[in-house]
Amino acid sequence: MRFIGILAGAALLCGAAAAPAAPVGWQPVDEAVLAEARGGFDVGGGLVLSLGIERVASINGSVVSSGALDIPDVSRLNAEQAGRAGAALSALTLLQNGAGNRFAAAMPSTLGATVIQNSLNDQVLATRTVINASVNSLDFFKAINFQDGLRTALSDAIGVR
Repeated sequence: MRFIGILAGAALLCGAAAAPAAPVGWQPVDEAVLAEARGGFDVGGGLVLSLGIERVASINGSVVSSGALDIPDVSRLNAEQAGRAGAALSALTLLQNGAGNRFAAAMPSTLGATVIQNSLNDQVLATRTVINASVNSLDFFKAINFQDGLRTALSDAIGVR
């Protein structure tokens, strides 16, 4: 009996057994309804990458400068989005706190930066840049991970690293 139970368990793990029936009265949901609920559905192998960049500068806990850039799908980047991205990434932001601050722009104009000049004591100066990137294609990254794992296993097997 124990041997039969082990075989039945192995058959279930290998997918040999039939899938359990849905409970009475349950109906599968149409793909269009699912696509709307999850914000889209891509059955293709294409990689959709969204990118967001947010810059915030604060003095003594008060936000004095902020800017955000959001590209919902990098592969469908249009000219307007590309222009905004270029301008946002190359912008030089100058923040001056206190009297007597002087700034001579010796930095290249294509280098985006936030410069904070402070001539006061006991000030808390902070900047934060947050980059959010998301992808929709888990299969793509699974394939990369599988290939890397296979390469590592083969390299270890022959003693090459």
